[in-house]
Amino acid sequence: MSKLATQNQFLDLSDYGRPFAIFFANQLKNTRFTPIHITLLFGISGLIAVYCILKNHHFLASFFIILKSIIDAVDGELARTKNTPSYTGRYLDSIFDIILNFLLLMSICYVSETTFWITLLAFIGIQLQGTLYNYYYVILRHKLDGGDTTSKIFEDKSPLALAGESQKTVDVFFQIYTFVYGVFDTIIHYLDKEAYKAESFPNWFMTLVSLYGLGFQLLLIAILLPLGWIEMIAPFFIIYSALIFVLIGIRKVYIK
Repeated sequence: MSKLATQNQFLDLSDYGRPFAIFFANQLKNTRFTPIHITLLFGISGLIAVYCILKNHHFLASFFIILKSIIDAVDGELARTKNTPSYTGRYLDSIFDIILNFLLLMSICYVSETTFWITLLAFIGIQLQGTLYNYYYVILRHKLDGGDTTSKIFEDKSPLALAGESQKTVDVFFQIYTFVYGVFDTIIHYLDKEAYKAESFPNWFMTLVSLYGLGFQLLLIAILLPLGWIEMIAPFFIIYSALIFVLIGIRKVYIK
């Protein structure tokens, strides 16, 4: 079950794990496994990838990075399959993502000659890239019928808890989410304040934007590691961030 109705789906280059996610979600829908369990599982996979990088097992690291990306798609898929959406799961997923992104880059910094400051810039770049993708994607889902609206365009207040979750837990995770993502959201919203006013986003544009999806970012890292190009990873993502201004420019000029 996609985040978009069938007629509105586009080629999402970051969502290559979706077929596997659908399969595993269907296998788990009548079990006691919850989306939160799956989120914890992708966190473990990401930590194993970090460990593998620290031990210079780059092929294994790449395997667990891709596995993390696939499992990352399963939790949301399972929530939609079981019809058990939750803000707790939505925020926990995002919090795990940013922590694992930071740890992955810092582990690369530790075992390579990349400096801390270059790595930090790369981390900031990756987060801004992912925020732009999520910003446009969430806007699209809210514009179209049948879209998943658990994520909000502007995360400016804690949402009301959904059935089966505690309001206190939602509030706590919302505070953590806004603390770690707030600055990135603010920057992207400032750069394209009027994006939410667009009637919709064409499929070709969303496919282009999906180059910034977390799944695609992780795929790039998983390709560069076993090729022995570990020193290029941080500089690449810094340069790759230039596409942010290209995408925003395209949106402002061609998509009203």
